[in-house]
Amino acid sequence: MTQQDLLKLKPVLMALAVSLALTACAVGPDYVRPQMDEAIMTPAVFKEGQNWKPAQPRDLMADGRWWEMFNDAQLNALVAQVDVSNQNLALAEANFRSAVALVQSSRSAYSPTLSASAGASRGRSGSAGSSTSSGTSSSSGSSGGVRNSYTFSLTAAWEADIWGKVRRDVESSQASAQASAADLAGARLSAQAQVAQNYLQLRVLDAQQQLLDDTVQAYQRSLEVAQNQYNAGMVAKSDVIQAQTQLKSAQASALDNGVTRAQIEHAIALLVGRTPASFSLPRSPLTAVAPPVPQGVPSMLLERRPDVAAAERRVASANAKIGVAKAAYFPSLTLSASGGYQSSTFADWFTLPGRVWSLGPQLAQTIFDGGARQAATDQAIASYDGTVATYKQTVLTAFQEVEDNLVALRILEQEAAVQAEALQAARQAVTLVTNQYKAGTVSYVNVITAQATALSAELNSLNILNRRMAASVLLAKALGGGWDGHSLDDLGPLEQQSAERARGLKENAALR
Repeated sequence: MTQQDLLKLKPVLMALAVSLALTACAVGPDYVRPQMDEAIMTPAVFKEGQNWKPAQPRDLMADGRWWEMFNDAQLNALVAQVDVSNQNLALAEANFRSAVALVQSSRSAYSPTLSASAGASRGRSGSAGSSTSSGTSSSSGSSGGVRNSYTFSLTAAWEADIWGKVRRDVESSQASAQASAADLAGARLSAQAQVAQNYLQLRVLDAQQQLLDDTVQAYQRSLEVAQNQYNAGMVAKSDVIQAQTQLKSAQASALDNGVTRAQIEHAIALLVGRTPASFSLPRSPLTAVAPPVPQGVPSMLLERRPDVAAAERRVASANAKIGVAKAAYFPSLTLSASGGYQSSTFADWFTLPGRVWSLGPQLAQTIFDGGARQAATDQAIASYDGTVATYKQTVLTAFQEVEDNLVALRILEQEAAVQAEALQAARQAVTLVTNQYKAGTVSYVNVITAQATALSAELNSLNILNRRMAASVLLAKALGGGWDGHSLDDLGPLEQQSAERARGLKENAALR
């Protein structure tokens, strides 16, 4: 390139230097995590957890396998199937990979675009008739000849990110991808909690079924006693009828318990990605016990709960979109260059005489848009305010869920102790009244009343146990469960997690 060509390119090079110097600035507000109002400031301890120690960030970190606190091997195996077979989790993972792809799409705006084109055409152009000196027109003018045209060109274009529009767009898409990663963790935690809650309820129903089966046998023996007493002429026929009625009612309750158990089993099958027809859990005694309330601190809640993390990342995404909207107020600078060959003959297509090129900047600015840019900015600000409100509400809901389950565990523990005493008394009453009936000192109504009271006490004890188990699971979920606080400042681990998750799904599909 000659010195004269370099002088011609001087304005272009200066424009490029200016654009590179200005790329350090970015319009729009820099992100700052929203602060909770003083009226709803996060407390040092929970209201229902007065024995919890003061908040110390990252003092505790769950290992992720919170369900193992129930010490049930069957439950552990079921939860392991959730990660590879649950379809809601697969959907959340697909959404996450889509969000990661959008990040790459946003990053592509940093790079110039390069396009190539080639073409061949054939055409003719005619010349207008010439005028004679006498003022008359002559139609004998010759027409232009037929011409061929062969072209080939390469074009490169790059829009300088002077006002930070691309950077804000990348920032927004990264935050959205991080929110999607938190959504994935939330879907996994939710599915795990549902499996654990349903499984523990299933085992309580098994215990309840065993209780009802034993009750049916006991009532069968009571019916035999009443029948013998009637045959001996010691009691009226009404005692036998009452015993039969009680027995049939217990048998109906035992059958009805099977309906609930089957439906819970079907729900577990769906959670682990199986059809109810191909999944079954044999009856088994309840071995799990309600674990003690775990130690924890409120500040950890914000770091471990996936829904809180997702809400906070969406605030960051909405904040970056404000910068994208404001960048539209400023002119855009595009640097473009093209070069190629053009010739009228195919043989001379790629020769030096046919070489063509161009290079230059283009500055574009919208002067009037009828308020479209202002509307877009107002919309972005309103969207940001909405995400802030959602984030704060999510935090408040998180604390409510923890408090709800803490108070449930505390009161249910006390209720279980009282109910155990009531059950022991009811069992003693059945023994005493039954002996009195055999001795003929009380009527059969007393036996029925005592047995019904004992059965109700047994069922209430199991119901309390089921509620304690459910509250333990929900507390683990409310505290973030296995959310291990992936770094939200770097998308690299999330991209790797997406790839590993995709490989796991493919391997699992191949095995099935």
